Amino acid sequence: MTTQTPSVSQTTETLPPESLTTSLNRQMIVILDFGSQYSELIARRIRETSVYSEVLSYRTTAEQLQQLNPKGIILSGGPSSVYDENAPHCDPQIWQLGVPVLGVCYGMQLMVQQLGGKVERAKRAEYGKASLHIDDPTDLLTNVENGSIAWMSHGDSCKELPSGFEILAHTDNTDSAAIAHHTKKLFGVQFHPEVVHSVGGIALIRNFVYHICQCEPTWTTEAFVEESVREIRAKIGDKRVLLALSGGVDSSTLAFLLHRAIGDQLTCMFIDQGFMRKGEPERLMDIFAQQFHIPVVYVNARQRFLAQIEGITDPEEKRKRIGHEFIQVFEEESNRLGPFDYLAQGTLYPDVIESADSNVDPKTGERVAVKIKSHHNVGGLPKNLRFKLVEPLRKLFKDEVRKLGRSIGLPEEIVRRHPFPGPGLAIRILGEVTADKLNILRDADFIVRDEISKQGMYHDFWQAFAVLLPVRSVGVMGDQRTYAYPIVLRLVSSEDGMTADWSRVPYELLEIISNRIVNEVKGVNRVVYDITSKPPGTIEWE
Repeated sequence: MTTQTPSVSQTTETLPPESLTTSLNRQMIVILDFGSQYSELIARRIRETSVYSEVLSYRTTAEQLQQLNPKGIILSGGPSSVYDENAPHCDPQIWQLGVPVLGVCYGMQLMVQQLGGKVERAKRAEYGKASLHIDDPTDLLTNVENGSIAWMSHGDSCKELPSGFEILAHTDNTDSAAIAHHTKKLFGVQFHPEVVHSVGGIALIRNFVYHICQCEPTWTTEAFVEESVREIRAKIGDKRVLLALSGGVDSSTLAFLLHRAIGDQLTCMFIDQGFMRKGEPERLMDIFAQQFHIPVVYVNARQRFLAQIEGITDPEEKRKRIGHEFIQVFEEESNRLGPFDYLAQGTLYPDVIESADSNVDPKTGERVAVKIKSHHNVGGLPKNLRFKLVEPLRKLFKDEVRKLGRSIGLPEEIVRRHPFPGPGLAIRILGEVTADKLNILRDADFIVRDEISKQGMYHDFWQAFAVLLPVRSVGVMGDQRTYAYPIVLRLVSSEDGMTADWSRVPYELLEIISNRIVNEVKGVNRVVYDITSKPPGTIEWE
């Protein structure tokens, strides 16, 4: 299974609450996280080689690692200096495990320090691109071209290497850009091979995974599906499962996978809060019920949600009220349809990495739901509404979910659906939300998506949508004065949503979209284009 999207990771404090390893992925690489923003990206690069990987805290002991039996260990980068008083250090017994280790940036410096070398503040820091001069093109640097670009980000350097280590590569500013103890299979690189700027980075990672760690490419979509179905059936038995379906790729993929495993024991519930895009609720019901014969309980709560945010202009208050109402509706409907033993949640691997907290029933040891991780991301469910959790996607990154969804028959329109905020159009209408404004925005937003789809450009954008402003402007239509709303077009390009750039849309396409909105959407007389990147702006306006 493969992923591409980089993202920021926070250090986990303990091993994952449930073992993520199964008979499927006994071959694995462990990444010990020292607070690097690239730890998740390292894990994704490993998985691109079809080898399983996990990100664990740097506090993970050698004994715990031995229980996991990894084929290799990677020490991530980090913001600290190894000689700082409170710098994070790994268990020194790791070096005695006999497992290949690759230290990246801070990880390399820690390796050098703990094994008897010396790390000091560099006379000249090195950030950004550097040319890598290869001294030993074997093992780790096989097929890495001499002079290729490496991405540097360090203010410290290794001044003395431990006994038995050799220099594999250097740059103009760094004598030890890559090092190795060939006998013990300990390697270090001062640069970041996981980022796209390091030209030979993927080749280096493949060398470590395949040649040095002797891993086999067993982490495949087909194997994951087979193993997951077996695990779900064993865990659920003859019990009932409830899934809050949003129509997004995560919950839809989860629904397909669960239905394949347990059939009618699954109940999907779709709560229509009235803030979806034009035609989406109807399309969702059609896809699941008509095309794939997966029953979905439709809950029309549009009036309830609209009433909850009547007169509210503050965006955070909107989100809070929408979230609270979702919990109320969910509780009522789950009681009506239940009882259920399990709640299916679309927890993904970044959720596992970024949260050390797990809610465990002290009597059974089972994780229980105090949060609903639907597209609403709305916070805790009532504590007395207790389910055991089933989280089949918790091993996967977002791109792996998309690949899984595609492999088990999820329609492409859902697999590649643009990200959509939980509160939906309610936070794309600035200020007060009314039924009339929702209708205006739905129609305008539909035109944006319709036109980029006609041009074959839908997948060229990370997101493409319309925003309705709480102001009016003067216009002229049919020789008459108008006083109507402006629509803001927001089309952005991004790899992960963490940063984004406004898309350079052809003027001809903007003209078509603008003409259609002004002519077809009553109450709009002006269209503007947002050319703000993230940062300093955000993708959404609220």
